[in-house]
Amino acid sequence: MSGVVEAKLAELGLTLPEVVPPLATYQPAVRSGSYVFTSGQLPMVKGSLPVTGKVGAEVSAEQAKELAATCALNALAAVKSVIGDLDKIARVVKVVGFVASAPDFTAQPGVLNGASELLGAVLGDKGVHARSAVGVAVLPLDAPVEVEIQVELVPGA
Repeated sequence: MSGVVEAKLAELGLTLPEVVPPLATYQPAVRSGSYVFTSGQLPMVKGSLPVTGKVGAEVSAEQAKELAATCALNALAAVKSVIGDLDKIARVVKVVGFVASAPDFTAQPGVLNGASELLGAVLGDKGVHARSAVGVAVLPLDAPVEVEIQVELVPGA
């Protein structure tokens, strides 16, 4: 256990997963100055996707919202892999989410609330962020959702 943020995760019944290995030539997260940017995180659980398909067709909006929370948890794990301690996060600046959507599905923001709500529950006011929720035709491995985050670090971290 590394501190306040991980204690909050434990209180919520959550554990940081192992960082998902890259599917291609990239890093799960990189630091640039006082910011950490994650690559898009899929809702992998123990190395596999719990469900695949389009939201609004094979996957319900509620399932997708839960998967978006898993993506955010994976993103926090990627951030920790770079900075070592999640207590170094000053704030989440931006969340970008992609939802593999059936042609008539338009509730992408509701799906991405899963990620936003998890970040808020874990980080409190530091988890409040700007966000984009984008509907797309398909995602890697036929994942229903993908999330990336950008965080600012506390001075001197």
